[in-house]
This record gives sequence, C-alpha cells and structure tokens, in this order.
Amino acid sequence: MEKINLMLKKSTKTHRPYVLATVMLAMFMAAIEATIVATAMPAIVAELGDFSLYSWVFSSYLLMNAVTVLIYGKLSDLYGRKPVLTFGIIIFLIGSILCGLATTMGWLIFFRFIQGFGAGAVMPIASTIVGDIYTKEERAKIQGYLSSVWGISAIMGPAIGGLLVEFVSWRFVFWLNVPLGILAIIGLYLFLHEKIAKKKPSIDYGGAVLLTLSVTSFMFVLVEGGVRWEWISLPIVSLVSLSILSLIVFILFERKVEDPMMPFELWKQRSILIANVTSLTTGVILIGLSSFLPTFVQGVMEEKPIVAGLTLTTMSIGWPIAATIAGRAILKIGFRTTSILGGISLILGSVIFTMLNSSDSPIFAASGSFLIGVGMGLTTTAFIVSIQSNVEWNKRGVATATNMFMRNVGSTIGAALLGGVLNSQLISFLSRRGIEDELNLDSTTILLDPNQQQQLSEEKRNLLQEGLSYALNSVYWVVFLFAVLSFILIFLLPKKDKG
Repeated sequence: MEKINLMLKKSTKTHRPYVLATVMLAMFMAAIEATIVATAMPAIVAELGDFSLYSWVFSSYLLMNAVTVLIYGKLSDLYGRKPVLTFGIIIFLIGSILCGLATTMGWLIFFRFIQGFGAGAVMPIASTIVGDIYTKEERAKIQGYLSSVWGISAIMGPAIGGLLVEFVSWRFVFWLNVPLGILAIIGLYLFLHEKIAKKKPSIDYGGAVLLTLSVTSFMFVLVEGGVRWEWISLPIVSLVSLSILSLIVFILFERKVEDPMMPFELWKQRSILIANVTSLTTGVILIGLSSFLPTFVQGVMEEKPIVAGLTLTTMSIGWPIAATIAGRAILKIGFRTTSILGGISLILGSVIFTMLNSSDSPIFAASGSFLIGVGMGLTTTAFIVSIQSNVEWNKRGVATATNMFMRNVGSTIGAALLGGVLNSQLISFLSRRGIEDELNLDSTTILLDPNQQQQLSEEKRNLLQEGLSYALNSVYWVVFLFAVLSFILIFLLPKKDKG
C-alpha cells in the first residue's frame, strides 16, 4: 500500500526539467510563427494580392493577442496555468489550419484573428509557469534558456519558411504549428501538476470589450489615414473620437470593477510602470523589423525568400545570447544597468536600418537585426524577472501578462502605424513622379514575385524599387525614434532593485 501511495505521489509531482522542456516547445511554436510568417509574407501577398492590406495580416493577429493576453493571465490565476494554456494552444492550432486554407487576404486576416485569440495564452502563461516553479535566482538563469527558443526558431523558422515558399507552398508555413502544439499539450498533461484553490470566477469582459474597441479604432486610423481616407475627414475624426472615448471609459471602468483585467495598483510600483511603458515602445521596434525587413530584402535588394528570412534570423540569435547574458548580469549589475545596455543596442540597430539602400549587402541588414535582438534580449529578460520578483503568486500571472500585453499593444499599434507610413509614403512617391495612374500600391506586389518582376520594364521596376525603398526608409526612421524613446524611459527605472 505504501508503494502504491508513493507511486501516486510521484505521478502527481511536477517534474521541473520536463515542464521547462514543454514550456520551451510551446514558446517555440509561437516564436517560429513570428519569423516564418514574416518570411512568407512577400509570397503570400504576391499570390493573394491587396498589398494595402499587408500590415493587417500582422495587426489582426497582434490585436487579438494583445487583448486576450490579460484575460488569459487572470484566468490562469483563477484556474491554473495548465488548462488555460491548453485552451490557448488548441485555438491557436485551429487558426493556423484555417490560415493555410485562406484564398483571399480578407479571409487570411480573419483567420489571423482566430490564431491571435489563441496565441494570447502561450507566451505569458509559459513565462508565468517558469516564475511559479523556479526561485528568483533560478529564474534569472532559466530566462536565458527560454530565450534560446528564439535562437533555435530563428535558425529553423526562416530557413524552413524560405524552403517551403520556394519549393512547396506558403500554406505549410501555418500548418507546421499543428504537430508542435499537439506535443506541447501532451507534455503539459504528463508533467505539470498544480494545486489550485477554488475561487469564484470574476472575469472582466467589459474591460476587454472597451479595450478592443479603443485599440481597433486607433488601428484603423493609423492604417487607413492618408490612404483610404483623408487625415481630416469624418471617418478619421469619428474613429479617433471613438478610440479616445473608449480608452477613457476603460480606465474609469477598471478602477471600479472588482477584478479588473488590468489591475492599475501594480502600476504604482515605479519599476513595473517603466518596464510596461518601455515594453510598449520596444514592441513597435520589434514589429517594424520583423514585418518589413523581408519586404526590403526581397523587393529592393532582389534577394530570395530564404535570404530575407536569414536577415531576420540574426535578430533571434542575438536575442537568446543577450538573454542568457542578462540572466547573469541582473544578479551582478542589476535590472537597470542591464536594461540600459539593451537600450543602447536598440538604438545602434535602428541606426543601421535608417542607412539601408538597394546596393547594401543583406549582411549589413542582418547586423542591424542582430543588434535589435541583443537589445530585446537584455531588456525583456530584465523586465520579466524584475516584475515577477515584485508580485505574489496570485498576481504573477496577470503581472507577467500585463507586461507582455504592453509589448503586444506596441506591436499592434506599430504594425498599423508603420503600415500606414509605408502606404502613404509610397503613394506620395508615385504621385510626385506623376505615375500614380500606371503604378499603385498593389503594383508593389509584382516586386515580391520573381516571375512577375521579370515582366516589368527596367524603368518601372527601378521606379517601384526606388519608391519601396523610400517608403521603408521612412518606416525605419520612425523605428529609430521609438528606440530613442525606449532608451530615455529605461533611464527612469529606479536605481535600486527590489525583490
């Protein structure tokens, strides 16, 4: 009888190394999605058309990811990490399958909403699980292991994505997630065992609706302003008003509701406040690189998809290397100094992108990508470890989710903002050249398809490449400004660490 009881105890004991491996697999699924889809996007838009909707493929995914991340964080504090993460992975896989079946850009964007709805659970809860089963000192080191996922996915993602696009179909880029997600679910149920105290569920759905309304309205303004609608027009003014009003009501609502999706009392701690705001600005930088760099390398530099993917790879190699270093640096030099070093790297990387032109080697672009990765690795690791060290278990899920929410909101707004800058600057370029009747936004998709590109006259090809280069250069100047803003914010972090 004692042997049976001993076996039962062992079977319900959490196996930390196996749980860590499972968490890394779930994160790998989300990480490879980021690099592999960006690599495939030029091929996707070349087949489905509607270049003006390019940024919406990223924005739709990021919007649902951003809004649901807080709800998932709260649910994980109520019901445990395992069931909520499992649910998120299942929805993510359904969205992935549907994305691979999309026949138009409109359907692809809709399916990306579904995919993003599930993705909101993956990264924050995976990080929270690590916060639960490891001590502060251990977490600093383990964060390096988690970030190594980005390096592995970076090497495999763009390479696999480039090969699939070139020799099979971009649709398999989405279907690749299915076996990964199934393995992650199996690992969770075999190795993670939680003891959760039953609580009365109290989910802030009202806050979620208000926040979604505010962010979505603002996104429409950023993407369509100056493209479909004039900046001073009834639709733009109405959407701006709706966005601001929804945000104000959201803030007032969150202060009165019993269990808010965004507990503002967490923001009273200076280190958490600065970490969250800086995560928003770095989110813009991240999406600016991952969304538009492949387009520059393929459309302007005339390189193959696999080469474009490899320029992104260096970012995801720099990220885990820096995160591993950050895990040790945090214990020696503190969160603030580690973050400052990351801020410097973000600025240096963004400077390289403002200097890119058609005659540059992809290696030059890759070097900028690497520096951005180093900056993200140093800052994100410092922020997550700092936040998890300053909150109790029952708030750790929502605290971690709030930080990732801010980065996701930054990426969501960044995708819309930078997509709007790209579209408006390209239209402006074509208009100044007096060729808007012959070439338009959708003509840009020709540059992203090698077969169609050959059918263009040399004059038109050069004009399109010049216009795309001009527009993307404007995008990267905006990225540089956000890098500078991030650096300034990091300096506001408290000099003494707590926790």
